[in-house]
Amino acid sequence: HAQFNPEAPSPTTAVHYLATKCVDTTKHRQETKWFMPWGPNQCDKIRTFDDAMAKKIEANNIVFAVHIPLPNKEMSPWFQFMVVILQFDIAFKMYNQIEDGSMATIDVGLAYRDDTVSEWTEMAHSFEHRKLTCNFTTSKTFENEGRYYECDLLPFMEVGSVAHKYYLLNIRLPVNERKKVNVGIGEIKDIRLVSIHQNGGFTKVWFAMKTFLTPSILIIMIWYWRRITLMSRPPVLLEKVILALGISMTFINIPVEWFSVGFNWTWMLLFGDIRQGIFYSMLLSFWIIFCGEHLMDQMERNRFSVYWKQVGPIVFGSFCLFIFDMCERGVQLTNPFYSIWASDVGTELAMAFIIVAGICACLYFLFLCFMVFQVFRNISGKRTSLPAMSKARRLHYEGLIFRFKFLMLVTLTCAAMTVIFFIISQVNEGHWHWGEHTVQVNSAFFTGIYGMWNLYVFAIMFLYAPSHKRYGDEQSSGDAGGNSGEDIQLTTTITHVDGPSEIYKMTGKEAQE
Repeated sequence: HAQFNPEAPSPTTAVHYLATKCVDTTKHRQETKWFMPWGPNQCDKIRTFDDAMAKKIEANNIVFAVHIPLPNKEMSPWFQFMVVILQFDIAFKMYNQIEDGSMATIDVGLAYRDDTVSEWTEMAHSFEHRKLTCNFTTSKTFENEGRYYECDLLPFMEVGSVAHKYYLLNIRLPVNERKKVNVGIGEIKDIRLVSIHQNGGFTKVWFAMKTFLTPSILIIMIWYWRRITLMSRPPVLLEKVILALGISMTFINIPVEWFSVGFNWTWMLLFGDIRQGIFYSMLLSFWIIFCGEHLMDQMERNRFSVYWKQVGPIVFGSFCLFIFDMCERGVQLTNPFYSIWASDVGTELAMAFIIVAGICACLYFLFLCFMVFQVFRNISGKRTSLPAMSKARRLHYEGLIFRFKFLMLVTLTCAAMTVIFFIISQVNEGHWHWGEHTVQVNSAFFTGIYGMWNLYVFAIMFLYAPSHKRYGDEQSSGDAGGNSGEDIQLTTTITHVDGPSEIYKMTGKEAQE
């Protein structure tokens, strides 16, 4: 199901397991007994259910045991998380068919240990319901008995940290005819599991990147804010927003994950999602304000309240994503087997949610393109007054406009990549519900997007730091002291202390020069 291409290392690895059928012979279950599929104290095994019938073993006494990882391997905290997907092998029998809308009831326990000799310690235990979606491809006749149904993969378990070396899953399918538990689910022959975890190598690269990027963004942020405090005027809205963007980038950069290697912090996944959400909403709000502040036709500027119509929905959307995430990852902190996709209502909600999120992201991008288009149109309108200026000043303004246009295009590229990344990561979260269509994301894409954000924030701060030089000679050239050196900075329009912005002035006094 997961074809991994050998060239580009994928950030995750999938390992396939076939559950071993153990026989539980204990009459009274007073203490939890763990069944080990192989090794020194392994359980009594049966190969098929026909053996069980012959030995008069009831279905309730069969335990499916899976040991993660495979023999002679061990798990490592570098794997970061572990997602397990379940698949039933169900054979077709004329008198035991899968009924429509049938639910499998699974009694599952998870245990761990850190060496091969100690006892197993229970980590979680749960009764789960999973809906079977299977179809039989050939005709349902006696000749085709014993052929397998094609069943969808089922989300089974998600653990937010891999703190132990060995894990053991014991799965029972309790049958109760009277209460209609596990009746009408066909003849289950085997249980297969796929466990997915992050590659240790990828984790190390990721950590190294974060550790390297944290100080660099921090340093430029401090430098940038020092530049602003040196100004005689108070910081304008755009400068404040750029600082906020820098802070949220630093927050996502800080390599808290180093601790997850030493400590068993199961909430790291959730924390990572929250950090990314804060950064997303900051970045999207920044782009709106950034374009808005450069629209020269709008007179109301430099006040945050002007943008509530655009920023409001972004904050609301991020809040919804947070609630959705808490419903899935939040509950998994207490019960790793919980999945929002397990119930019909949950699946519909989750699907609707992912689709709406994708549509909103696309609409946002179109709106941003429209704003950038308006800004460009305005600039080209103002360019008509350029020929009237003196050569030096004209070149200076043309340079400003060129740099500004370049930055706008970089912003759009960055926005497009971010929207694509957002949609792909949303789809990948719920990818086994589309069957085979998983988008293979290689590690270069992850690190690339992440590096792009850092570079972008770095560049914005660098280019938008106010110039600290004061050009004395310009004062005498008939300027009213309006742009005392501050026009050297990239922004064509940051509001000056005296009100109107650079390009407004271009059309005014200096046009007569």
